[in-house]
Amino acid sequence: MKRLLPALVLGTLTLAGCANTAPYGGNVYTGNQAKAAQSVTFGTITALRRVQIQADSRAGGLLGGGGGAVIGGLLGNQVGGGSGRQLATVAGALGGAVAGSKIEESTNRIPAWEIEVRQDNGQSVVVVQKADQAFQVGQRVRLVGSGSSVSVVPY
Repeated sequence: MKRLLPALVLGTLTLAGCANTAPYGGNVYTGNQAKAAQSVTFGTITALRRVQIQADSRAGGLLGGGGGAVIGGLLGNQVGGGSGRQLATVAGALGGAVAGSKIEESTNRIPAWEIEVRQDNGQSVVVVQKADQAFQVGQRVRLVGSGSSVSVVPY
């Protein structure tokens, strides 16, 4: 049992970071966007701000909470004896579930840019995307896409 615990901890922490963060970048297109016409407008970056995107977990948050509950329960089961051991197991499982959920949530945060662009037509838009390339205020950019699917890319 004591040999199994490190493997469970490592496995849970490894899988907790399995959010698919690729769609949040400006250099990645979804399958639906491939081979589809995209609108393009041009503009200049007027403001930049570092932000974070809270990515959705592929496991829907169950992996961190469930894995944490299992590990916490196993650890709690190592404490005391009789009804005290049962209480420690339950308390460990509950505490582990909360801790595991928080760990999964924090590993699914992605560094991002909030990019304000003044378009050549005079309108301003703000786009939030993964910080996978460098931008600076005053830089000319292209806005590719429309509606809820717009990427800012260097001109």
